[in-house]
Amino acid sequence: MMTDLESLPYRPCAGVVLLNRDGLIFTGQRIDNPVPAWQMPQGGIDAGEKPKQAALRELWEETGIRADLVEKIAKTRDWVTYDLPPELLGKVWKGKYKGQKQKWFLFRFLGEDSDVNIVTEHPEFSVWAWKPYTEVLDSIVPFKRAVYAEVFDEFRDWLR
Repeated sequence: MMTDLESLPYRPCAGVVLLNRDGLIFTGQRIDNPVPAWQMPQGGIDAGEKPKQAALRELWEETGIRADLVEKIAKTRDWVTYDLPPELLGKVWKGKYKGQKQKWFLFRFLGEDSDVNIVTEHPEFSVWAWKPYTEVLDSIVPFKRAVYAEVFDEFRDWLR
């Protein structure tokens, strides 16, 4: 049964742009993708959870970085949305969503690289790196590239 794309809602999600002392951004190579697909920490917002709480929880779940090791610099003014490409519709999120609406947070990382641990209970990343935002844009999966560009544009005053 094919569901009408337009009738599906967007999945609420929170994302983190994590800057280190050198102005580089945390990115991880997705563990579940056979082709290189890097992304920043992000994930769904649970019922009753505020976007910032979700962002900090996702950061912890995906990187092992505790909330006391980051400080909030900014967040996106509005929700940023993307649609799943046709080949993923009905396959991810049990087919309940046509894409995601995301609230992004810019955090400064106050810890050390040794505070990062991607070997978590449910690992999302196989490797991680600090990258300039231009390199992050080049390595993201194509259907998320416009979202990342929009987020980086909004946070441009803090990105080098």
